[in-house]
Amino acid sequence: MEDDILTIEEVAKYLRVSERTVYDWAQKGEIPSGKIGTVWRFKKSEIEKWVNERLSSGGKSNDSEIIVQVKNILSPERIVFMNHQTKHDSLVRLAQNLATAPQVKDAKELEAEILKREDLMSTSIGRGLAIPHVRLSSVTDLVMSVGISKCDIIGFQPVDEIPVRILFMIAAAYNQHSYYLKTLSFFSAKLKDASLRGALLNSESPMDAYNLLIK
Repeated sequence: MEDDILTIEEVAKYLRVSERTVYDWAQKGEIPSGKIGTVWRFKKSEIEKWVNERLSSGGKSNDSEIIVQVKNILSPERIVFMNHQTKHDSLVRLAQNLATAPQVKDAKELEAEILKREDLMSTSIGRGLAIPHVRLSSVTDLVMSVGISKCDIIGFQPVDEIPVRILFMIAAAYNQHSYYLKTLSFFSAKLKDASLRGALLNSESPMDAYNLLIK
């Protein structure tokens, strides 16, 4: 994986937090970073690993009372079976589906921001999964779409070299930071179950996949 060097601004855009938050994390040693002179810099590969570890461990949200109800953010019509071999085409297809949700008010912005974020850093979390996600002012409430691919998707650079086959795309309002992180953590943990991943890949209809996810 390339060890591109990121600035505070680039890390802030990727994590969807303020530059001040990234600076504070760096000062406290809470995020992998180093100084070149007086300027903080971040290795792309280390930030990606840090994000994946936070997702896998459930993050550090103080809002433990937040409960993710899958039925509230996903519906059968937002589960899509795909046959696109490239990351770009898969993301565009799923973004188009997610844009049909009433919570999404600007389809072009959603697609553009999903692609922009993915260009900055892969959203693959291993185990054949990717969770592309954005927070936008044009989204009124957290919502998601699920893509199940019938072929390996090229371009995600998975950390464990297992090709991505399942996508969970999440869009949230800009002020839903805690709920957004909780949702990312919830699905990252839920999909550690190999039997669930296998069942999703073998599901024959969107309703079948939906029933698996709401259990």
